[in-house]
Amino acid sequence: MADITDFTFNADLKAKITANIDEFRDDRVAQEALTGAAVAITIVNHEGEGAVLVTRRMPRLKDHGGQWALPGGRIDGDETPIEAALRELHEEVNLELPPESVLGTLDDYQTRSGFVITPVVVWTDLNELDLVPDPIEVESIHSFTFGELARTDSPRLESIPESDRQVLSMNFSDTWIYAPTGAMLYQFREVGFYQRHTRVSHFDGPVFTWT
Repeated sequence: MADITDFTFNADLKAKITANIDEFRDDRVAQEALTGAAVAITIVNHEGEGAVLVTRRMPRLKDHGGQWALPGGRIDGDETPIEAALRELHEEVNLELPPESVLGTLDDYQTRSGFVITPVVVWTDLNELDLVPDPIEVESIHSFTFGELARTDSPRLESIPESDRQVLSMNFSDTWIYAPTGAMLYQFREVGFYQRHTRVSHFDGPVFTWT
C-alpha cells in the first residue's frame, strides 16, 4: 500500500487507512495498578476532506479543563476498549456508531496520572456539523483535517526541566495540541497515512497535562 497523499473523503481513503492500520502491530500495556481508558480517533468528512474529530473540554472541569482532547474516558466494568471508545463517543458528541465502524487500534499510551489509554480508530460518513457536544464535558467540536495533520512543521518537540522525555505537540490551527492527545494523533498520521510503525509512548506532555 502506497503512502496516502490524496485526502479526499471517499471509500478509497477508508480502504487505504484500514489496510495501513491492519499492517501495524500495536503495543498493549499491562494494566496492573493502572486505570484503563479509551479514546476514539474519529474520521469524519470535512468539506470533502478526511479529518479527525477533536474537542475542547469545558474550562470548569476538574480534570484537564479547557484542554484539547479526543472523545473518550475510563473503561467501565467489563467493557473492552472498543466498547468504551464507542460509548464515550456517543456520550460526548452524540455520535452512535456500530462496532463495524472500527478500523483498528493503535498503541496504548500510559499517562503520568495513572491511566493506560487505548486509541480506537473509527470511521463515519458524518461531519462535525452533524454532532452535538455534551454540555457538561465538551465546550466545542472541531475537525483536524488530514491536510493540516500532514503538515511538515508537526510534531514539535521541546525539552522541559521537569522531564527527561521530549514534549510532543501537533500544530492545529493557531495553537498546539500536546501529548497525550497530540502523541496519539501523531501516531495515527504516521501509521494511517505513511505505514510507518512509529512509537510514541516515550513522548511526554507538558506539566499541566500530568494530573
